[in-house]
Amino acid sequence: MRRSDREIKDFDEIIEVINKCDVCRLAINDGDYPYIVPMNFGLNIEDGKVVLYFHCASEGKKLELLRKNNKVAFEMDCGHEFILNDEKMSCTMAYESVMGCGQIQFVEDEDKFAALKIIMKQYHSEDFEFGTKVIPVTTVFKMVVEEMTGKRRKNNTKRNNKKQD
Repeated sequence: MRRSDREIKDFDEIIEVINKCDVCRLAINDGDYPYIVPMNFGLNIEDGKVVLYFHCASEGKKLELLRKNNKVAFEMDCGHEFILNDEKMSCTMAYESVMGCGQIQFVEDEDKFAALKIIMKQYHSEDFEFGTKVIPVTTVFKMVVEEMTGKRRKNNTKRNNKKQD
């Protein structure tokens, strides 16, 4: 990482960033170019490892590619804030992000309900009751994260000049 002063090294801080995010972008191998898809996700810590859960329909390009090659990269970000420095006549952006890689594993039918509850916890609560009729036609998969890094740029300016509508 070029800007090591922005690196988030503490595991718990990286988890805090993930918990603030609402989209995880998966980069899937598609030959000459990666196929990037934004996904809803859920986070679980299992045996000390970060596991990200995803769901989708039971067919489509994403699944075709994952069945050919289950190695993926991911990226998620949040906390975006425009920073304007009038004195230097410059601007930049505050943010927090996490990126990494891992391998996809498809979740067995008997474990789908529990995995979907983990996804719901990211957005609502683990106790949210949802209809189960779609579970048989829903594909659920998870990524056991092998590597990840976190990065943040804080807004250290005294004045926050957000774009006004």
